[in-house]
Amino acid sequence: MAEPLRVCLYTRVRPGMLERYRELHDAIWPGVAERIRLSNFTNYTIFLRGDLLVQYYEYVGDDYEADQAAMQADPESQRWWRETGPCQLDPEPGTPGGPWRELTPIWRLDETGSGQDATR
Repeated sequence: MAEPLRVCLYTRVRPGMLERYRELHDAIWPGVAERIRLSNFTNYTIFLRGDLLVQYYEYVGDDYEADQAAMQADPESQRWWRETGPCQLDPEPGTPGGPWRELTPIWRLDETGSGQDATR
């Protein structure tokens, strides 16, 4: 099996919206969770520190762009984003690509116990 594509993104919680954001995720809609699985995302996790949200997932499919497009086109996911979007605050306003911003991996400990440069 090929190595998964590891993706890590970050954003900020809009002031006063953390409770709403947590409520939404405590009761994630079944259709949204299913679409994530169907799009071959595993280990999908959101971490919180202060107002910083960090999203991590592993992509285990064969066509990342097609699976991303399927998620983008999914009406239930679109409805979900209309609910969660107002809770997020772009950490880099005025630059394209927000509100979630990609983090670049630079190193990871692999399964053999050896370190490796994660950018290559």
